[in-house]
Amino acid sequence: MTNFILIFVFLFLGIVFQNIKGFPVTIYKLLNKIVIYICLPALALYYIPKIKWSNELLFPIGVAWIGFFVSYLFFSAIGNRFGWSKKLTGCLIITAGLGNTSFLGFPMIEALYGEEGLKTAILVDQPGSFVVLSTVGVLVATLYSSGNPNGFQITKKILLFPPFITFLIACVMNVIQVDFHEYAQFLFQKMGNGVTPLALLSVGLQLRFEPKSQHWKFLGLGLLYKLILTPALIYLLYVVILQQHSKVIQVAIMESAMAPMITACILAATHGLKPRLCSMMIGFGIPISFITLLFWYFVVQFI
Repeated sequence: MTNFILIFVFLFLGIVFQNIKGFPVTIYKLLNKIVIYICLPALALYYIPKIKWSNELLFPIGVAWIGFFVSYLFFSAIGNRFGWSKKLTGCLIITAGLGNTSFLGFPMIEALYGEEGLKTAILVDQPGSFVVLSTVGVLVATLYSSGNPNGFQITKKILLFPPFITFLIACVMNVIQVDFHEYAQFLFQKMGNGVTPLALLSVGLQLRFEPKSQHWKFLGLGLLYKLILTPALIYLLYVVILQQHSKVIQVAIMESAMAPMITACILAATHGLKPRLCSMMIGFGIPISFITLLFWYFVVQFI
């Protein structure tokens, strides 16, 4: 419950601060960099060395990869059909293609499924959402932002992306079954916890309610894909086609229905991919997702 309260508190604070005369609203750019270059790497170093592997884990891990890949096909096709700009298409691919499987997902899943469910949620988030963000997410953000980077520039950007570097380090530690000293783990956990207040404050500083904004129809389409179509796709694939019926699958579907990923929206915004729309995807997506999650929780009870 505390996490849910924090969502609205920091979102509201950001909105308040942006209306205070003389407040340096552009500080959100600094907050975004702290989230991406400090908080995300800390989360990888804390969680990934602890993951225990089994083939069944491919299902929760696959959630983010499937959702992002289909998002790419979906929005690329629509963007080409209606002549969208590259920045708009890239924005929707990233913000609708990745879910908030950690900050929203972890407390929600733990409340509904307990500690066992949380273990599955971590797999959806770390080898799933986190790796997608750090690799193909960076790739799409680079390709769809201004400029025409070549293959070397793109590869360099991914390999030098701090969250990706720490992910590789954490993976090696997982393979050789080594973890950090408990003091270091405590530090990483606390640094990772900074994602929530900093990211939501940043969103609040950029969020504006503009009735005549051109972004409303794109916001609706992005949230339709993220909150309805993505979990429907995972349900169809895992339950109907592959005939998987377990708590792991229930958790995977619920995680696929989470609101847009905060750090994915920040990644897109820092690359100039419609920053205002990125903020709207989070600011409106999070409260709306509480309603759609109730629907999906009812649906998965019949698995």
